[in-house]
Amino acid sequence: MHRQRQGIKPATIRRELGTLTKMLRLAYKNRKLLRLPLFDKPKEGPAREGFFEADQYQAVRRRLSEDLQVAVTIAYTFGWRMQSEVLPLERRQLDLDSSTLRLDSGSTKNDEGRLVYLTPELKTLLAAQVDRVKALERRLGKIIPFLFPYGGKGQRAGERRMDFRKAWATACKAAGVPGRYRHDFRRTAVRNMEQAGVPRSVAMKMVGHKTENVYRRYEIVSPTDLQEAARKLAASTEAGR
Repeated sequence: MHRQRQGIKPATIRRELGTLTKMLRLAYKNRKLLRLPLFDKPKEGPAREGFFEADQYQAVRRRLSEDLQVAVTIAYTFGWRMQSEVLPLERRQLDLDSSTLRLDSGSTKNDEGRLVYLTPELKTLLAAQVDRVKALERRLGKIIPFLFPYGGKGQRAGERRMDFRKAWATACKAAGVPGRYRHDFRRTAVRNMEQAGVPRSVAMKMVGHKTENVYRRYEIVSPTDLQEAARKLAASTEAGR
């Protein structure tokens, strides 16, 4: 209750309590505690419903630099987390010969590694990105292991890109969708996979959801989906007459 009165969101409190519970279980396992205390966690709030329609995504993407266009395409396609999974990627995790991209075990939120096969579009984009990194290596005279390093001529050139919040906000505003979150790509990817008929077990593996309960929170239905359902029902009714 104290944390809630401080204005901390329920989801944040639940994560904090989850970490505390892990610590207490470890203490109990090592006989530092006689018994485990029980905590009442605040109720999980409703799932955020932001996602990108294809035209919105394209409008934002084309207003970003070439390297960031590649990064958001990965997030849009596979639902990977931008900050912790896409931007930290290294070139060794990309295999253009086998058309695969992988996340190492221990580098994801659920600690499980992931392997995905690239779409033709992503393979082309990533090949071009590797060429840009190699050109940056030649200019700076040093090896760059990162897939998304800072470019330009500043002091950070060649270092791993940590963020692009300002560029993102500017692109969203210019595209007519201000205030959007990059995390919306996770919901978008889940929705796209469901509509494409990707088996749920496969989609969960690609996105990185361990349970169907979490996966379902990301399965968003938009007004466009509902309108399409109405058109299909109307067509079915007409065919049955």
